[in-house]
Amino acid sequence: MTTNDSRTASSSVPPRPAWSAVFSLTLGVFSLVMSEFLPASLLTPMADSLAINEGQAGQAVTVTALLALLSGLLVTTATQRLDRRQVLLSFSVLMIAANLLVAFAPNLVWLLAGRMLLGIALGGFWALSAATVMRLVPEHDVPRALSLLFTGVPIATISATALGSYLGDLVGWRSVFLLATTLAMATLVFQAFTLPKMAPEHPTPLGTLVSVIRRPGIGVGIVTILLVFCGHFAFFTYVRPFLEIISGMGINGISSTLLAFGVANFIGTLAAGYLLERSLRLTLILMPLIMGTTGWLLFSLGGVTVETDALMVALWGFAFGAVPVAWSTWLTRVIPDEAESGGGLMVASVQLAIALGAAVGGVIFGIGGVLGVCATAGTMLLAGAALVLLGVRTHSTSPLEVGTKQC
Repeated sequence: MTTNDSRTASSSVPPRPAWSAVFSLTLGVFSLVMSEFLPASLLTPMADSLAINEGQAGQAVTVTALLALLSGLLVTTATQRLDRRQVLLSFSVLMIAANLLVAFAPNLVWLLAGRMLLGIALGGFWALSAATVMRLVPEHDVPRALSLLFTGVPIATISATALGSYLGDLVGWRSVFLLATTLAMATLVFQAFTLPKMAPEHPTPLGTLVSVIRRPGIGVGIVTILLVFCGHFAFFTYVRPFLEIISGMGINGISSTLLAFGVANFIGTLAAGYLLERSLRLTLILMPLIMGTTGWLLFSLGGVTVETDALMVALWGFAFGAVPVAWSTWLTRVIPDEAESGGGLMVASVQLAIALGAAVGGVIFGIGGVLGVCATAGTMLLAGAALVLLGVRTHSTSPLEVGTKQC
């Protein structure tokens, strides 16, 4: 007995792709990620306004990541009996409430409360995103749909850092969060009109996370995700010191290089759909291989010319653009019957990698300087590429499908 359908959880997939719903999720990605990174560009005026120091204001980012990690792990269990449309809409409502709380926060406590709400929405949305896309488009369109979904990330990152800082000086940081609230409201309306009803397909108790990670190859995949994302964020956290110290760039050169990184990241996200339609494994290997090699080139050749450094940073951005899309596609291929639980594990892994990447980068920066960070990040990424080659499965580990294919 054989099967042509690699998704046991696909009974509710529509006969035609629901691209308008995918676009509404992309707008959700843009709104959530922009809200997530706004404090980074508004930290000083926020701290001054609330009479706190920058370190305390920076906790607005930390609590968001922590709650996103917990939400990603728990959302499938906490909402196992709820229509996925209602759950996704509730995340947009939480985003609206979060930005309003921040915009009108009189002190640090209210600021952190708003950011905690955003973390719940952020982690929950990312945990359900891949599984939702699987229910909105046919299987062959999933890589393209995920590529579209992730285009919201680089656009939002650029908007939050460049546009957020500019508007903060122009109209004040509270008004910037009110603008983010308006965008979140538009997201809610768009999603309300386009997302179909999606009933939960089967109960997902908390123990499902354990059973999923014990499947063949899944644990290795999670470790690889940690290595790849940790390597990226170790480098990216210290990219500005690299450009200042090693490349000798001024503020204009740094801004231009970071803009090039963002544009290349956007192009890489779009290219991911094309690459994944041809080979998932090759994409999973190639992107960290490019980034890891670039890390060692920056270590060896950094500072030779400003143009070379800028080009290598942009190349890193292009390669990383495909990474989240590739691993989300991997998720839909290897555990199609538990894509939501797998999404929770991936969200938790990425959030942990963000924290570890910044921490590891800080330690290495103190010991070996920014060039040491480049070498360390490159090594982690090359190790990730090697793990994909040697131990990461790219076919389904669903017990039902494995048994069906053996019949």
